[in-house]
Amino acid sequence: MSSLKNELVHGEAFATRDAARVAIVSYIEGFYNRKRLHQTLGYRIPAVVDDEATSA
Repeated sequence: MSSLKNELVHGEAFATRDAARVAIVSYIEGFYNRKRLHQTLGYRIPAVVDDEATSA
């Protein structure tokens, strides 16, 4: 999760713990898990891998 720290949290001052939690969950669910290239998936986005798995 070092990417999360570098891309979202580093240098950010959240007003509350809840604000930080909302931002982190939104980042993980909206970008990190769905749109970001993943090394373990051969530098492909998860949506492409899911499509390949369901069409096979």
